[in-house]
Amino acid sequence: MGEAPAPVAGEDQVVVDVAVAGMTFVETQIRRGVDKWHAQPSLPYVPGSLVAGRVASVGAQVDPAWLGRRVVASTGDTGGFAERAVADVEGLFPVPDGLDLPEAIALHSDGSTAQGLVENAGIKRGDWVLVEAAAGGVGSLLVQLARAAGARVIGAARGTRKLELVRELGAEAAVDYSAPDWTDQVRELTGGAGPDVVFDGVGGPIGRAAFQVTARGGRFSVHGASSGEVSVIDSDEARARGVDVLGVEQLFDFRPNVARWAEQMMAQAAAGIVRPVIGQTFPLEQAADAHAAIENRTALGKTLLLI
Repeated sequence: MGEAPAPVAGEDQVVVDVAVAGMTFVETQIRRGVDKWHAQPSLPYVPGSLVAGRVASVGAQVDPAWLGRRVVASTGDTGGFAERAVADVEGLFPVPDGLDLPEAIALHSDGSTAQGLVENAGIKRGDWVLVEAAAGGVGSLLVQLARAAGARVIGAARGTRKLELVRELGAEAAVDYSAPDWTDQVRELTGGAGPDVVFDGVGGPIGRAAFQVTARGGRFSVHGASSGEVSVIDSDEARARGVDVLGVEQLFDFRPNVARWAEQMMAQAAAGIVRPVIGQTFPLEQAADAHAAIENRTALGKTLLLI
């Protein structure tokens, strides 16, 4: 913890009084300097790329109607773990009345990602869907969205607490991928055919095993690498098995649709179709503990800082 000068909004910017700061597994990798998809930030580095709170001040060229509004705001690559943060006005998302800020930030970040993944995967009613890391922020929402689409969902996670959560969210079955026979369990559940859709948020040996069990003619969608290694599937092998692979590169095209998907997720939350799982919150001074909870796999759902 430290003190810094109060931020000032520049042209087309606002300052947000931060009430909630979000975080992702990728940001823990950025902090460690091991993420392969982002440039290492310059020091001193303040983590946090997404916050929620009220607009405290506006810069030149910004409509003063933003003042006092509750928003989810993108801070770029840095600056969210603070009492106040600067954001470009184009990165503001108004929070609907009746929705609390922690839920709003979870639905905006993980929710928009989950909505985009489901839209790209083209889930059909009756499909078997396997969700890896199904008790995480994105995974828990994928379970619910797949269920809402009429799919039969298998959630894969590690440990009793997470498996119980996966079942509570509506998965037809939950398997522990620390068990050596977990893919055999998936095959048995799907009548030997394997899942029609796999959402791979883990990568590494687990992602590879999940690809091997994917049904012929199925879709294998990659969105994360919590193992530290993203799944890269040989195109010839995928073609030979009749599996359509949606690589992690699909995420690069998500940005233009984030606001639309976030609106859809918030509407579905208001309708009771989905609910974000906020498993643990920490005060700002325990930010290191929050990152540790994500890194050591003890976190359920979304992890947030309350400021």
